[in-house]
Amino acid sequence: MPDANCKICGGTGWKIVERAGLSGAERCECSYATRNLAIKENSRIPLNYRQASLENFNVPQDNPVARQGLGTVLMQVRSFVREYPAADRPGLLLIGEPGTGKTHLAVAAMRALLEKGHEGVFFDYQNLLDKIRAGYDATSGASDREAYRAALDAPVLLLDDLGAHRVTEWVEDTVTSIITDRCNNRKTLIATSNLPDPDVTGAMIEYTGAGGVAVHRKTLGEMIGARARSRLFEMCRVVRMPAVEDYRVKRGR
Repeated sequence: MPDANCKICGGTGWKIVERAGLSGAERCECSYATRNLAIKENSRIPLNYRQASLENFNVPQDNPVARQGLGTVLMQVRSFVREYPAADRPGLLLIGEPGTGKTHLAVAAMRALLEKGHEGVFFDYQNLLDKIRAGYDATSGASDREAYRAALDAPVLLLDDLGAHRVTEWVEDTVTSIITDRCNNRKTLIATSNLPDPDVTGAMIEYTGAGGVAVHRKTLGEMIGARARSRLFEMCRVVRMPAVEDYRVKRGR
């Protein structure tokens, strides 16, 4: 929508330009500005992350290992944004422990794409599933009924904390349908997950049980299903976050 008060186009959305002695019309800048504003307002980015950017991602300077690890991750995310949309893998998956900066980087990547005019929507994984489930209720609100369609249709979908929901057949089928549809139609998915994956992080021990038997943490594939995991790895650049101190705990001390 053009700006009704624009002094250049008078609210029409078009301005007259002259080139080589010929007059013509082209889109006024106010049309792009108002569209970009609408894209940002419809992105559903949480308040805590609305200022997240690749520029203000904090790479610690007091820890050489963390600096190198997070610096490498930051370059990988920058590469994803710079090369977007990639022909082979249009998605991005960030895997690592809580507090390592996954959500900041994922939102920063999406915000960079929003700045380029690409439409996107943010969903917390569990909140999305709750909204989809509620959408089946005849008394549900419009946002609940539209959540599933938004997850399918958004040009860029950000799913934060993928797999953070108890496993049921309904959850597995729902997640598989969303990821498969996006993969088949080459729609971008940016996702984060705290869950280990045997091909990325290796197996991780949850605790040692009776008799010294190791009990391993649930993996990404176990929480979202093997089919969804396979599609996810087919469509995404997979980035492993380095093992660094939880920044939320560090900031709270």
